[in-house]
Amino acid sequence: MNERITLGKWSAASIQELLVEVSRIDDTGTRIASVSRPFLGTPYGESTLTGGPATPEELVVNLAALDCFTFIDYIEAMRMASSFDGFLEALKRVRYREGVVCYAGRNHFFTDWRENNGPFVSDVTGLIGRDKVRRTVKTLNVRSDGSPFLEGIAARVRSVEYIPSAMIDGDVLGEFHNGDYVGIYTDVDGLDVSHVGIAIREKERVFLRHASSAAASRRVVDQLFGDYIREKPGVVVLRPLPA
Repeated sequence: MNERITLGKWSAASIQELLVEVSRIDDTGTRIASVSRPFLGTPYGESTLTGGPATPEELVVNLAALDCFTFIDYIEAMRMASSFDGFLEALKRVRYREGVVCYAGRNHFFTDWRENNGPFVSDVTGLIGRDKVRRTVKTLNVRSDGSPFLEGIAARVRSVEYIPSAMIDGDVLGEFHNGDYVGIYTDVDGLDVSHVGIAIREKERVFLRHASSAAASRRVVDQLFGDYIREKPGVVVLRPLPA
């Protein structure tokens, strides 16, 4: 297996220093908030991962440019590690089913984490939303015209719970934990979510920390959660479990 590592402003030593520091934080959510904070302002960059039906997969680390999914990939792996090498090993387990680096085994969809990363995260959408939750069944990776979003990846039928944005009031927001992973539910056939980020609690306010592709941002930012989701269909929430 080949590795492709681009650290940008970081070095292996500075990443390790960060990981050692945050590994002393016992609370999982606080650790995620702390390890993700230094990445605020990191430029947005898409298509940084390699691999495909006819292209060998490599273990890619690109901290110079992040999209929404690679951002949470790296943060989830970092919160489990206390060394740079430990981060690389954790990234394999987070990004790939059973930690095997291959395109077919990559977690391409947010709810793949729920299915394949059970030891690390739990779907708490129903716990947070309670009677406000909506349920649907989706066939992931199949567009409305029957074509795939991702060549070489099998379709998967999946039940998805989400909380409609119109139902997210102060009581619901109060149920979010620091460090919860949030997927923005989409009605588009073949997809579960259209975007992902991290819920960050600061006193009485909740923010979404995410790699934004919006023209005005194009970087990792914190946005008020309620403002961001107001025009979105809803959210799916995965809670990190103690490592």
